[in-house]
Amino acid sequence: MTALENTIRSERAFDAYRQSIGRRRCELTTPALILDLELLRKNIQTMAEWSKSHAHVRPHTKIHKCVEIARLQVAAGAVGLTTATVWEALVIARAGLDNILIANELMGEEKLRLLAEAARKTHFIVAVDSRVGAEALSNAAMAAGAKIGVLLDIDVGLRRGGVRTQGEACALASELVRLPGIVFRGVMGYEGHVVEEPIRDVRARLAAEAMERLIACVDLLENAGFKIEIVSAGGTNTYDMTGANPRVTELQAGSYVFMDTTYGPITPAFKPALSILGTVISRNEKTALLDCGTKVLAMDLGKPALMKPCAKIRAVHEEHTLLDVEDNSLLPVGEPVEMIVGYCGGTVNANDVYYVVEGGEVVDVWPILARGPGRSLAG
Repeated sequence: MTALENTIRSERAFDAYRQSIGRRRCELTTPALILDLELLRKNIQTMAEWSKSHAHVRPHTKIHKCVEIARLQVAAGAVGLTTATVWEALVIARAGLDNILIANELMGEEKLRLLAEAARKTHFIVAVDSRVGAEALSNAAMAAGAKIGVLLDIDVGLRRGGVRTQGEACALASELVRLPGIVFRGVMGYEGHVVEEPIRDVRARLAAEAMERLIACVDLLENAGFKIEIVSAGGTNTYDMTGANPRVTELQAGSYVFMDTTYGPITPAFKPALSILGTVISRNEKTALLDCGTKVLAMDLGKPALMKPCAKIRAVHEEHTLLDVEDNSLLPVGEPVEMIVGYCGGTVNANDVYYVVEGGEVVDVWPILARGPGRSLAG
């Protein structure tokens, strides 16, 4: 299928969703992913206000995968945007947005070629943690006649990507500044092993220790003569810890725009703006069955929660959510039921669109781009 054919097919699909504009939120065909526009704007503004006197925010778009939301974040003062994949970066760039960090290592000829070609018009920064990866990025940039920024990825305790010693950091930095086609911009270190710690004091201590590792590398690099423009770190649950460190220049927080039952209790400054609407399709004694399950609701980190506490969630299956209902007069067949999502990132990735709601009414439908492997609307 050509890119044009794919675009036409996608537009036809979204036209079907747009027919819901003007309906009440409870009248949507289910399952439906609902985005509360007022709460979304409040969350974006809360982060924007905080960042005015702390680290700048470069929001992570992997959570929402939506151009319209990215534009709202930039309009509120974000210094750029963060993505997890080259496909996310490309759809964001093709919408006219600039200054995009891919907070991940990249390998693969097609990915590197497409990124380098796009870099002729858009400013990109890519995380690197190996000489092989840096050389591949350099070669792609040179072949396309482009320049691509790089951040040296440092492991600060997550034990995922990133160099793990100061010696490795200095050795790789020496490679980065000599390779053509790429521009060394600074470092990044994500304290992902910390963000789910529920006790704030413990989370703050662990986040501080992670940043100590990162800043120690920054000091070493600067003392060796390397210019460090960007020090990037931070997630939603550590934004006011990591971002308060005067040496950290940028935050990659993403979940704050939506929140969910996992992050919401840990960071109450941001309110849940994302929900799933289902319909009761079966009722047997004290069991109510909803027409939404794990195919539209991610369960990676936690269960969803009913927005109105009229029942208890017993289980979530592929196509169904099972509710225990004590009052037989509640939740009859046909009743709409709305739930706050358990994990916003995975839930978004399983849906096509947001039904954007304001004042209880659907005012727009926003597409979710670069889903799954991400290539269908980006390649």
